[in-house]
Amino acid sequence: MQRFEYKVIPAPTKGEKTRAAKTTADRFGVALTNLMNDLGADGWDYVRSDTLPCEERVGFTGSKSIFLNMLVFRRALNDEPLFFSEPMVSTEKTEPARPVLLTTQSEGAAPALGPAVARD
Repeated sequence: MQRFEYKVIPAPTKGEKTRAAKTTADRFGVALTNLMNDLGADGWDYVRSDTLPCEERVGFTGSKSIFLNMLVFRRALNDEPLFFSEPMVSTEKTEPARPVLLTTQSEGAAPALGPAVARD
């Protein structure tokens, strides 16, 4: 069974200037292309784009909901075995755990509340 790890990053909000990119849409496309090519060089495959809500603080006590565009990437993990050949649980016989008894008796006097008193 193939296993993957995922990476979610915010989509770029500004374009990148190049000689060929004249319009805002072209500059944004260049920024997105560069981001995807950088991640692709590290083995990340583009999966999808999602718009998700996020709570943002406003002032000291307020909050508002904003929406963020996120890009989802994934890459295959190394083929690690999903099942182990050795048992994970010890097969040796052990003694059952003894129950802990809770008592209401105090084992010592509680410290006195109030200002500190010097001891001799």
